[in-house]
Amino acid sequence: MKSRISVVTLGVDDLDRSVEFYRDGLGLKTDGVVGREFEYGAVAFFDLSGGLMLALWPRESISHDSGLAKGAASPTDFTIGHNVSSKDEVDAVMKQAKNAGATIVKPAHDTFWGGYAGYFQDPDQHVWEIVWNPSLLPED
Repeated sequence: MKSRISVVTLGVDDLDRSVEFYRDGLGLKTDGVVGREFEYGAVAFFDLSGGLMLALWPRESISHDSGLAKGAASPTDFTIGHNVSSKDEVDAVMKQAKNAGATIVKPAHDTFWGGYAGYFQDPDQHVWEIVWNPSLLPED
């Protein structure tokens, strides 16, 4: 397998609410919900850096498409890391997320490894880590 992950899909309970959070609250670019004309087809895609896409798809649709029973959401199954260029940028993104309706689960703080990070949850409890790592600065 080649390491070419191109889409990360988050299962959501309310697609319109989640699109509003990511588009209007966090400012991610999207054409909105597509595929409503198909049963289990409604989905929203957001362009991220490096050609990566974020997709929001109802949990019910993922269950139907995969054949797996819809299970309980677990916020600690994985996190999404958003690496930024400075401590100030961590604080700005955390504030933006809070203003958009995110739950701050751990305020930004100096880390034991020399960075600065905080955690928030989106409306569907997905956990995002906003992090400044002086050894891993993003390309702008």
